[in-house]
Amino acid sequence: MSKKFIKMPIFCHTQRVRFLGGEGLVKSYKSESESWIYLIEMPLGLEPHFCRVGVETMVLLNEADLYAA
Repeated sequence: MSKKFIKMPIFCHTQRVRFLGGEGLVKSYKSESESWIYLIEMPLGLEPHFCRVGVETMVLLNEADLYAA
């Protein structure tokens, strides 16, 4: 029997991160394929004329796509 060790996540909850195209706060993360996937909430800008629908400001990104702000 062999064990695989997954490294600890680099970023933590509520940490501000940047990525190509924006920045935001880490809302959650999970291990996937020996890496970490992060749910990032981007800050809301001005409210558009058609009103906000919901969580259109959240994105899922791989740890390799993020860096600390």
